Amino acid sequence: MGLKSKFLLILATLMLVSCTISYKFNGASIDYTKTKTIQIDNFPIRSAYVWAPMQAIFQNKITDLYASQTKLKQVKKNGDLQLAGEITGFDQYNKAISSEGYSSQVQLKMTVNVRFTNNAKHSEDFERQFSATTEYDASQQLINVQEELVTQMVKDIAEQIFNATVANW
Repeated sequence: MGLKSKFLLILATLMLVSCTISYKFNGASIDYTKTKTIQIDNFPIRSAYVWAPMQAIFQNKITDLYASQTKLKQVKKNGDLQLAGEITGFDQYNKAISSEGYSSQVQLKMTVNVRFTNNAKHSEDFERQFSATTEYDASQQLINVQEELVTQMVKDIAEQIFNATVANW
């Protein structure tokens, strides 16, 4: 191996050792020097149709998401970030009609109104609605699939809220 080859090998090794790439897979982009706490208020159900467990499923998912994906401490009041709102919609719609004229597919939609306050940067404050939909076969009764469908929609809405508040997507 010549001198030139040894030099290139050493140079390549140094470049590989000195270069590091860092990725954040959770998507959170929070300046923890300014933002240390989050206050997540209860999100009551204000929709015409009410399925009581929906509120607890949503509350648990949203608090768990911020706890697992950020280093923010959750507080009861005066948080640097504040989330408040209500579940405003839980509705069913006929999505498809069978050849006999009956509903064959039903769409379920959940809507959550969110008020977000960033006390470190009020230009990021907003009030916005987030929705998710899912479908189920009309031959099934809603009561039999409701928990699974609500859990899917809650996961989707919680991720939308997370992305809108701390991920800056």
